[in-house]
Amino acid sequence: MSEEKLEEFLRIGNDWEKLKTSVPGVFIQKLPPYRSSPSRLAVEINPVDASGNTTKRRGLLIRFSDEYEAFKDILNDEKLPKLLEMLDKVNPGAGRRTRKLDEDILEI
Repeated sequence: MSEEKLEEFLRIGNDWEKLKTSVPGVFIQKLPPYRSSPSRLAVEINPVDASGNTTKRRGLLIRFSDEYEAFKDILNDEKLPKLLEMLDKVNPGAGRRTRKLDEDILEI
């Protein structure tokens, strides 16, 4: 994808419009102007199914390279897979009740 194509998309794309990339699950999304900030482009990470359609209504929006680095550090933390496995075990399946935690913070 060229910078010229991105500049054109920023100029003529509709607010919230998505542009597919060559990487499955990676999109470019045009964000509308907000207060004093102009329209800008962001990367949206959103898993896709076998036909290339997104599986989530909203994906993870990344606007700046430093945000990407922060998310990468979080997602690469060795404790995250363990936490997700724990959530798989405690989250309700069909017909299970939800439980509330007494604590506000869970130590991992």
